[in-house]
Amino acid sequence: MARNRKRLIPNVHIFGIADKGMSVGKTEEGMIVFVENAVPGDVIDMMTMRKKKGLWFGRTETVHKYSEDRAEPFCEHFGVCGGCKWQHLNYQAQLKHKEIVVHDAFRRIAKVPIGEIQPILGAEKTSHYRNKLIYSFAARKWITQELLDSGEEIDFNFGLGFHKAGAFDKVVDINQCHLQAEPSNEIRNKLRAYTLENEISYHNPRSHEGFMRNLFLRSNRAGEWMLNLIIHKPEMELITPMMDMLIETFPQIKSAYYTVNEKLNDSTDDLDMIHYHGEKYITESLDDVTFRIGPKSFFQTNSYQAEELYRVVKDFANFQGTENVYDLYTGLGSIALYIAKYCKHVVGIEEIAAAIDDANVNKKENNIDNATFYAGDVKNILTDEFAKRHGKPDILITDPPRAGMHADVVQMLLKLEAPKIVYVSCNPATQARDVKLLAEKYELLKIKPVDMFPHTHHIENVALLQLKK
Repeated sequence: MARNRKRLIPNVHIFGIADKGMSVGKTEEGMIVFVENAVPGDVIDMMTMRKKKGLWFGRTETVHKYSEDRAEPFCEHFGVCGGCKWQHLNYQAQLKHKEIVVHDAFRRIAKVPIGEIQPILGAEKTSHYRNKLIYSFAARKWITQELLDSGEEIDFNFGLGFHKAGAFDKVVDINQCHLQAEPSNEIRNKLRAYTLENEISYHNPRSHEGFMRNLFLRSNRAGEWMLNLIIHKPEMELITPMMDMLIETFPQIKSAYYTVNEKLNDSTDDLDMIHYHGEKYITESLDDVTFRIGPKSFFQTNSYQAEELYRVVKDFANFQGTENVYDLYTGLGSIALYIAKYCKHVVGIEEIAAAIDDANVNKKENNIDNATFYAGDVKNILTDEFAKRHGKPDILITDPPRAGMHADVVQMLLKLEAPKIVYVSCNPATQARDVKLLAEKYELLKIKPVDMFPHTHHIENVALLQLKK
């Protein structure tokens, strides 16, 4: 049989969750498989789609038994948009299986004893929790197979919403998204109606034509909004009335920008964002620390759970007020500034210079005088000379990207021998890998998962390591 030829595998028992909305199941022969459109507790027949590294990946063909943990999805776009993969699994079951993902990563990869495994910290808000969304315009919308088969007359033109996975040139046209509070949907739908009424073209990435590209919306918990309209050409006769219409219709917009993107890709961090209206930033407070957030700022996209996450970091560190702290991968200094009042001094390192600019602005705004920030790759900044200049850390906090810490950084941490390391991660697998390396000199005292993004596979985990005596 050909390697990737489709075949039906009967009676697969689904028992767990994996990345990107896939479920993990076991066949009658004990083979592990990964399945779309199933939840833990289901018993299904699976149609294979591909084989990778000896493992079968497929989709649900028939459900013989539905899990007791299934839930009714609350979004009309569920299963098409792809943004919230686990709406059909009740939230308590999501938390249980996210805990299992973390525990399994440490069992399989770190292979070290864990002193204390604390229960996962779930989110009180399981919808409308994001403070930032970026919508895409596309000259052609994504059409479901069901609609194609319906025989109805279909309009393939103009979509405003989110790209379906693998469809770079089409978007799912979104009516209502439950990720961000209002007026997010109202702004997007108003802008769609305005552009269609005025026959303003949407971008086509294949031909690289079309005016409208992206809509960036950012909010704070006080109900203030920042808008950035990304367009293809600097045509002010189109930009000015559109921006004025949005600002007049939605007084919640306290800060407005537009950005001209003539590139082939949608990235905008390297482009000038042109301030059009109001303040150049909005503010968000995490406990008693206030952050100025601009259109390029790197800030946690769930402010509610960010506050909870930083409280866990503070609790794990158990500051006494005398500590010298290093904060690696500090972003705009959110953790460093949050914990500054609890320690003697904190030094933050971040690769992205613009984020360090934000950190220094926020340091000044909060009258914090015991924080120092450096821009540069952590593996290049964190050296013997750096440690000599700033002193040995009593506590080291690290919050790296999904890839985890560079091997050189891990080796430097082993050399520094900070008495405590608080490791925050958005990827338990790479965190467990790094903890295994650090186990040469450290013991793992405790871990605590924190759910930042309900209805997705994403999970944060905080680990406390202590230097062996």
